[in-house]
Amino acid sequence: MSKELILLDDVKDLGQVGDVVKVADGYARNYLVPRKLATPVTKGALRQVENRKMKLQQEREARLAVAKALAEKIEALNVVLPMKVVDEEGKLYGSVTAQTIAEALNAQGIEIAKADVELEENIDAIGEYTVAIKLSSEVKANLKLNVTKKED
Repeated sequence: MSKELILLDDVKDLGQVGDVVKVADGYARNYLVPRKLATPVTKGALRQVENRKMKLQQEREARLAVAKALAEKIEALNVVLPMKVVDEEGKLYGSVTAQTIAEALNAQGIEIAKADVELEENIDAIGEYTVAIKLSSEVKANLKLNVTKKED
């Protein structure tokens, strides 16, 4: 037997909030309903889910607007990182990592986690670089980074 339910939350491999799904009776009774992931289909439940979907959409749009504004702010920056140099060719003593870049942005008042810095490999020479910063699943910013020789 199967049961028709409305999802109250996103469920992996099943659906997203508001989807009407057919599942096995035992799966509904023992997993989805007790964990408040789904509810039986009724007119009231459909109205509630629609209201919740609209609220989630508004929250998502607000987060997206904040991320886009932050992206513009990051792209306007030109971060200069003075680093110790080993030789005349510009090889760095150590390297510039995602953590280093995150700390440089945090020092300028932009809160970014190390995991948000998309650095394919650590930077180990002086020069100008463009580094991608992931602000949300839909918004990325390109940071202009200038690694220079640190004067003693």
